Amino acid sequence: QPTFLLHHPLILSPLARQAASEICANTKVAARFELFIGGRELCNAYTELADPNEQRRRFALQEAAREGGDSEAAPADEGFCRALEHGMPPCAGFGLGIDRLVMLLANAEHLREVLLFPMSRPDTGGGGGGQPKL
Repeated sequence: QPTFLLHHPLILSPLARQAASEICANTKVAARFELFIGGRELCNAYTELADPNEQRRRFALQEAAREGGDSEAAPADEGFCRALEHGMPPCAGFGLGIDRLVMLLANAEHLREVLLFPMSRPDTGGGGGGQPKL
């Protein structure tokens, strides 16, 4: 059953533009969606935030969360904000996991079943303490 997850909180989408008021009356949601099929995420998409001042504000919120112990909060990227100051046209994009698409089409249970060239594998020899072997 394909499912589109809409109206992500802005706080979870620091690079996404705020959803337009004619789409969602809640001003604290992002113009973003994710597609899930069979309970697995297949695609993530959003409209890019192009306002450098708003991006700095959001990065500051992320930094505060990071300093407060949130290990998933991303650090601020001032270089990115400076690039936005030079102007960025409205844009959007999506990330489609080809490996996840193949997993869906092959009806595979685990991602490792469809990876042709895994980045690492379990160490089957002695030593190494069970760390992945590259």
